[in-house]
Amino acid sequence: MKTEHQMHLYNAWLPPPVVEETKKEKDSFRSVLKFVKDSYKPDDPDSVYSTLKWISVLELFIKAKSELNLEDVAELVQFGIELFNISQNKLYAQVRWGNLTVRVLNKYRKKLAFKVQWRPLYDTLIHTHFTRNTGPEGWRLRQRHFQTITSLVRSCRRFFPAGSALEIWNEFSSLLENPWHNSSFEGSGFLRLFLPTNLENQDFYTGTWVKKSLNVWDSIPNSQFWNSQWAAIIARVIKNYDFIDWECFLPMLFSRYLNMFEVPVANGSASYPYSVDVPRYTRFLFSNKTSTPAKAIAKSIVYLLKPGGAAQEHFEKLGNLLEQYYHPSNGGRWTYSLERFLFHLVIMFQKRLLCEQKITDKNRQAEMFLGRSERTYFVSVLLKLIDRGQYSKDEHLSETVAAATSILSYVEPTLVLPFLASRFHLALETVSSVAFVILGIKMQKYGFEPGFKGYLVVSSSSHNASVITLTCLLLTFVSSQMTATHQLKTAVMSVAFAGRSLFLTSLSTQGKQEDCGGNDDAYVDLLTISLSNALLGMDANDPPKTLATMQLIGSIFSNIATLDDSTDQLSFMPMIQFSEWLDEFLCRLFSLLQHLEPSSVLHEGLHSSATSGTFLVDDGPFYYCMLEILLGRLSKSLYNQALRKIAKFVRTNILPGAVAEVGLLCCACVHSNPEEAVASLVDPILSSVISSLKGTPATGFGGRGNPDGTVSIKAKPTLSPALETAIDYQLKILSVAINYGGPALLRCKDQFKEAIVSAFESPSWKVNGAGDHLLRSLLGSLIVYYPMDQYKSISRHPAATALEEWISAKDYNSDGPSLGPKWHVPNDDEVQFANELLNLHFQSALDDLLKICQNKIHSDPGNEKEHLKVTLLRIDSSLQGVLSCLPDFSPSSRNGIVKDASHISFLIAGATGSSVGSAGLREKAVEIMHAACKYMLEEKSDDSILLILTVRIMDALVNFGSLEYEEWSNHRQAWKLESAAILEPPMNFIVSSHSQGKKRPRWALMDKAYMHNTWRSSQSSYHLFRMSGNFSPPDQAILLMDDLLKLSLHSYETVRSLAGKSLLKMIKRWPSMISKCVLSLTEHLRNPSSPEYAVLGSCSVLSTQTVLKHLTADPKALSSFLLGILSSSHHESLKAQKAINELFVMYNIYFSGVSRSIFRTSDNHIDGPNFADLVSQIGSMSFDSSGLHWRYNLMANRVLLLLAMASRSDPNFSSKILSETAGHFLKNLKSQLPQTRILAISALNTLLKESPYKLSAENQSAVFEDLQTNAKSSLEGALSEIFQEEGFFNETLNSLSHVHVITDTDSTSSRGSHGNSFIQNLADKSITRFYFDFSSSWPRTPSWISLFGSDTFYSNFARIFKRLIQECGMPVLQALKGTLEEFANAKERSKQCVAAEALAGVLHSDINGLIGAWDNWIIVQLQTVILSQSVESIPEWAACLRYSVTGKGKYGTTVPVLRKQILDCLMAPLPPTVNTTVVAKRYTFLSAALIEISPQKMPVTEIELHNRLMNELLDNMCHSSAQVREAIGITLSVLCSNIRLHLSSAHDYSCEEASEIDNQLKEEKWVLVMKDRASDVVTNIQNTSPADNLETAGQTAFQNGYLNGDAQDDVKWMETLFHFIISTLKSGRSSYLLDVIVQFLYPVLSLQEANSKIEAFYYIIKHLNLLPERANNIGHPASVADKDIIAFVKETSNKDLSTLAKACFELLKWRIFWAPHLQRVVSVILCSANDPNWRTRSATLTYLRTFMYRHTFILSNVEKQQIWKTVESLLRDNQVEASSWLNLQFDEFCRFLDAMYISWGRVREHAAAVLAGLVKGGNEDLARDFRERAYLEANIIHRKKKQRNLKTGQSIASIHGAVLALVASVLSVPYDMPRYNFDYFLDEINYNPADYFSVLQNHRNCNSNLHPLAFVSWLPDHVTLLACFGGEPSPVKSTVTKAIAEFRRTHADTWNFQKDSFTEEQLEVLADTSSSSSYFA
Repeated sequence: MKTEHQMHLYNAWLPPPVVEETKKEKDSFRSVLKFVKDSYKPDDPDSVYSTLKWISVLELFIKAKSELNLEDVAELVQFGIELFNISQNKLYAQVRWGNLTVRVLNKYRKKLAFKVQWRPLYDTLIHTHFTRNTGPEGWRLRQRHFQTITSLVRSCRRFFPAGSALEIWNEFSSLLENPWHNSSFEGSGFLRLFLPTNLENQDFYTGTWVKKSLNVWDSIPNSQFWNSQWAAIIARVIKNYDFIDWECFLPMLFSRYLNMFEVPVANGSASYPYSVDVPRYTRFLFSNKTSTPAKAIAKSIVYLLKPGGAAQEHFEKLGNLLEQYYHPSNGGRWTYSLERFLFHLVIMFQKRLLCEQKITDKNRQAEMFLGRSERTYFVSVLLKLIDRGQYSKDEHLSETVAAATSILSYVEPTLVLPFLASRFHLALETVSSVAFVILGIKMQKYGFEPGFKGYLVVSSSSHNASVITLTCLLLTFVSSQMTATHQLKTAVMSVAFAGRSLFLTSLSTQGKQEDCGGNDDAYVDLLTISLSNALLGMDANDPPKTLATMQLIGSIFSNIATLDDSTDQLSFMPMIQFSEWLDEFLCRLFSLLQHLEPSSVLHEGLHSSATSGTFLVDDGPFYYCMLEILLGRLSKSLYNQALRKIAKFVRTNILPGAVAEVGLLCCACVHSNPEEAVASLVDPILSSVISSLKGTPATGFGGRGNPDGTVSIKAKPTLSPALETAIDYQLKILSVAINYGGPALLRCKDQFKEAIVSAFESPSWKVNGAGDHLLRSLLGSLIVYYPMDQYKSISRHPAATALEEWISAKDYNSDGPSLGPKWHVPNDDEVQFANELLNLHFQSALDDLLKICQNKIHSDPGNEKEHLKVTLLRIDSSLQGVLSCLPDFSPSSRNGIVKDASHISFLIAGATGSSVGSAGLREKAVEIMHAACKYMLEEKSDDSILLILTVRIMDALVNFGSLEYEEWSNHRQAWKLESAAILEPPMNFIVSSHSQGKKRPRWALMDKAYMHNTWRSSQSSYHLFRMSGNFSPPDQAILLMDDLLKLSLHSYETVRSLAGKSLLKMIKRWPSMISKCVLSLTEHLRNPSSPEYAVLGSCSVLSTQTVLKHLTADPKALSSFLLGILSSSHHESLKAQKAINELFVMYNIYFSGVSRSIFRTSDNHIDGPNFADLVSQIGSMSFDSSGLHWRYNLMANRVLLLLAMASRSDPNFSSKILSETAGHFLKNLKSQLPQTRILAISALNTLLKESPYKLSAENQSAVFEDLQTNAKSSLEGALSEIFQEEGFFNETLNSLSHVHVITDTDSTSSRGSHGNSFIQNLADKSITRFYFDFSSSWPRTPSWISLFGSDTFYSNFARIFKRLIQECGMPVLQALKGTLEEFANAKERSKQCVAAEALAGVLHSDINGLIGAWDNWIIVQLQTVILSQSVESIPEWAACLRYSVTGKGKYGTTVPVLRKQILDCLMAPLPPTVNTTVVAKRYTFLSAALIEISPQKMPVTEIELHNRLMNELLDNMCHSSAQVREAIGITLSVLCSNIRLHLSSAHDYSCEEASEIDNQLKEEKWVLVMKDRASDVVTNIQNTSPADNLETAGQTAFQNGYLNGDAQDDVKWMETLFHFIISTLKSGRSSYLLDVIVQFLYPVLSLQEANSKIEAFYYIIKHLNLLPERANNIGHPASVADKDIIAFVKETSNKDLSTLAKACFELLKWRIFWAPHLQRVVSVILCSANDPNWRTRSATLTYLRTFMYRHTFILSNVEKQQIWKTVESLLRDNQVEASSWLNLQFDEFCRFLDAMYISWGRVREHAAAVLAGLVKGGNEDLARDFRERAYLEANIIHRKKKQRNLKTGQSIASIHGAVLALVASVLSVPYDMPRYNFDYFLDEINYNPADYFSVLQNHRNCNSNLHPLAFVSWLPDHVTLLACFGGEPSPVKSTVTKAIAEFRRTHADTWNFQKDSFTEEQLEVLADTSSSSSYFA
């Protein structure tokens, strides 16, 4: 372990006085660590709470980036982990220590070396969140605990010892055995969380493990949760273990990655049609995003890349397939996933490159590291995605694209920078016209007239080099065009982000040596263009563009070291004269400021801010940073030039709407050169203000003298509005301007005094407020530490001296050259001046305030009010200005003896500035403010301005350092918006300079160092005296606490809110004050006469976490708090009641238990009730008879539950309280209050936990009559008395049935939601928020079966019956029997619902004696339910049986006692007379029961049951009822998947019978039966014709059925099969039945239009007027009426079969088939594509569009070629099918229909769509070959037709096929203009196909320098040739029209640029074809 820790740059750059103090922090940390360890006593577990107060202190050192000894850090980490592990059931303590440990580990993880055991962390996780024994803690605390422990595990994984990976895998892999059990989701979550991938465990990971993991991954399809877990696991393994051979896994991995992006393929759905259901608590607990796991995918791809590996090709193919979805026109909900994918690809790529730069192993570098070719390949793929997404209207995607471009430009500038330049020029061309560009060129050619002085020179050094000079006229025109599009904003942002890489590439020595796509000046010219055009973007009417422009200017000048025309520093930008540019910039800036309007209305009142509210200030720091950077980099001459113009502008303009903006402009001037700016700006403005105030009325309140308070002024003196506005404006811009004036301000010392005094003495409140701003700014500028030379450049880049060298904080070396800031450290004169100002406006104002309050010197109340306002304003201004430079007061000793506090006199260094005044002055101010507060509450309580000023002053006085903390907190938000324009990534291949971290400009790091010092100063003394128990708050703080407590209850909401916030800051620093506050505030809740505002104020303070956490250990405060809330129902105000409700909800969700000290209160004789009395008192309030409102009754019950659960930690109280509480909630089950009943259910589920009557797993095989007779639950006595009362269960079930309100909208309700059972308003809903169940939810297997319906079965209701029975045994069953039978047979569904829940609890209870009860009465009841004719309650009874057979234990493998009996009961044959509803119900019940069985652990009886049921189902697949067939199909899918999973597990059978049954299952006769029958059935259905049926039916056909029996059975059998397929795919069980599903692919494809023939027949009869007499011609008697024929046709249409086939088809499109099933699928597809039935061919092609997309990585080249050839042959499909199913008399009708179908051309068009996809994402060689042949063939056809002007003799199908081949080529490249044109060869070969390929091959082998192929696109020729076929007859014409329209749509955004690839002749052809002829002009 390393022992040295380098000082962080932020600390090294602190002000010199503070830097010296930081050297003490190492020893300070060591002493604090010692105090922490001493405060914990191993023999006292509760002593962990005494360590918590030190955690915030320890965090200080981490946040302060202190220089610490690593031995101390390691000691802290080990101690923290130890405390975390031993603090079981102390969630809050674990959260605090866990978070600290995580923070330390994340910071020092690479420098520490120790081992952490994983098992204790896992035990804590299981004990707290995955067991039935949940504690009383609120859900928010439990949530925080889970987040903490998971973060801790992730941080500790790298420290797990060798062998941990194997242990963890063995522990959790058993959870994965049953993929249909929810434990599998938990297992994957645990593996992702715990599995380490550190060096010590590398031996565990092998290729075999990867293969096994991928197989497990495949076991659950279509689940983003499952995919997220495994993708993350695999990604970490890929990253850390490159010794594994990943090549063989690449196709499978990339196939998964592609299909995890839910995007619309082939116009299909963009989401899984039926995702596997994951329990809510699992999704909540484990890391899971509902969207694609983009980060894990990106990490895997980046780390799979290696030299010579196949991952590059796979990645390119992935990019080709996804790029279309980045386009703005293809946006959707998938855009977010794709944006994250691009973001993480770039970040991971950057991290990998940086890591590789640090490794010096040459051998490893050659084998695994990415070289230049690999980097180029990767970046080229990303550029495709960037090109598509850069103009996205999704703001996040466009910003990510710009940032990605910036980062990649440092990696591969030769690719990225030309791309960036071309897109920027494209954006400019898009928003300007060709005419004006030509005008600009001509202007440059012939020179400029003298009148064109305001010009900008813009140079472009592209291939066709030209220099464009934009005049003011051109600027105006282009500006108007730029406003109309967002493209330029994005382009400007991209250039801003990549500005530094552009500079480095052009100016660095090494960058010039690289071939970066242009000459040496190309990119500088680009920056010149952008800098010139930037001025156009400053527009007050377009904020986004203006801010992007300012970001660009700031970015460019952050790179340049100095701006000066007179030197050679800017010789690299010869086309810009910066003096002229600066003039133009300032002119446009001044114009912008003059036209600004505030974005919000300014309110006059207290403390109007200097911020004017315009977008320049409110929407980001770009404006101010731009000004500071620009003025800071100017040479002296340019600075003086700018200063003169700015000074003139400021003096001659009054802009009240741009106060802050003008002030910041002046501030930037002062910051850059204080002496010059003060003389030119500050002094004149001060003089103007003073002269303006002279002669105006003066009040005498400003400190110049004592006013005469006895004189009453009837007419108040005022200023004129214009003068008032001017003075206010000038004072405010002064207050902003002088922030960094420092000693330069001393020259204006007297003027400042005069101006401030005059402002305070002005009769205008606006002017008074402006004086306040000036005073606080002046004080801060004099005494605060701040950097003086922040924006000056002091270091040059070694490779480009014109540029500034940027700095990385991680590369800081204290021995290197000093680059730190020059701090403003106040000198004696400044401190003296500040003290003078304090004497004048603080001490004097305090004296004036005391006189006003004590002597009442004013006789006129109005004068007194004004005097008070100004006086308080002066005090407030002084305190806001000096911040913490005014020393804090010292706390007093608690025992009256002042002890030496030197041992805690220092924690961390920090100071805002030089000290002024004294602690006595602060103490004096407190005493005077206490008196003033008392006076104003008595005399001025209705004046909000005075009270708010009072609160602000008190806050500044007592909350030392809070002002600095607020400033740091506000500034930190701006850091989150840090622009990529000022970030240089760690790796820089432009100059081959790599750093440890990101580089930033010096000014940006100085800003961070400045804020770091601000934060340090806020924390340096905050914890000093809080850490010692010997010190109490100072007397002054206690005084102000009382005052703030009163003010927090004031009638004015503004005053209440401000006082409450200040009070909270105070009590957080001094926790001993909390108890007094709680007692005082809760009294207002109890008091009936308390006004509404007092209740609101009390609730506001009490609901804070600071107070709620304190209640844990303060018995008196806790008692007062709880009784205060429960006794506050008398308040009638709705606002008050709402506040009390919200307070109670907050208490619940943040409840952290009760300290053991509270249980000992009776021994300590503390006032207030002891714990037992408190519980008793609250219990008496929780009965319905108490008379409380139902909300308060609910509150009382909830508090009772919390206290009872908390009492478990003390055995003296636990037993009695728990038994009484359990009995109380058992009675509440029959409460008339709905919410109380629900709470009672939750309470009983928590309290009933002993289960003494439950049979253990090993004793379940036998019945023990006398088992556990001596073991009784501690709750049994109290519970037995209650449930044995007469009618108890009848009343209880009746009450619970009221929750099950069944409505018409019940189908939309969610399972287990009780909120739908009664109407709630918002207040009622808020009180139920504390219901949060962390326990495992039920059902434990995914649900998908539609037959179950939307049941209202509540598993927690069933659970209370089960636990009550387990707690009290058979007496419960006996008491429940009669009521259960009554409710089960009731007609009301709600009663049957609750009966189902109760019976489920009984069946699952597994108690001794349950089997006897089954034989006596339960079996009879269950049989009654099965045979019942009722259908409404089927979902509830199905859920009941599902619950009853659910496996027990963590894995669900323990068999319940009655499972065999229940299954035998369901398997019993039904009476032959039952109707089909009962039959369907039985199968539904069977499927529900079989779902919950664990197949891998099935006993022999269940295996035999599966075998018997299989035979039964296969025999009944032709059942006459559709409902039964659906139930059979679903049951069959469950049964078959169970059998398959069982067979996949290893079994060791001891009995021969079991082995024989198992062998029978292995034969899988059911597969052969279904396969053979399916083949025959499909053939029969296809060959069945209506004519056959008509001929054989005779006159009785319509009486006995329209189809013969065999045909009917075939259709019914196939419907059942389709139900089986649908259920298998929906359920997620398809992975084990893929080989079976593949067998049925052909039926799905061929039967989607099974009714088409019948429909055609029906069409003829109905729409072509077939008369009855014509029916004689087909053998029917003339008496057969039309309606009979129509009825016949409807009956034989097989619509249900087609609908089911289509449903199967939609599900199959999302299923991935792996080898060896894939080969079988391909075979079926190829066969189906050549099927005689054209509809089968069409369906096959439709399926192919998604199939090829999803399987593109795993299909072999041979398979792809076979598919390609097959699809290509279908381009000429004649779509003719036999018409043998109609007699010859209907030939004319058949021809009519055939002609109609042929006109549709569906097969050919589908084939073209498939080919377009193949060309887009398939093999490039195949695509190119197809494209060339398609063009050649179409061109030959066209030229022959053109030359002969005759028909070619070819069929329409062949011409249509050639056209469709062209369409496939054109549509394969949406948005693009791809390179390569072979029309170049056609003249050369004279259109001889025989010579074509040889000539083409020769040209491919030619040097690209000799042939222009790389610069010519093949697409224009294809599109033009396609358009030439627009005159052909249909369907060719319609195909051409649609294809051209689609081409136009996809190329619209870039048509202005892309049309240059077309010749004039080609554009004319397109214009003729296009419906909008002007578009292609």
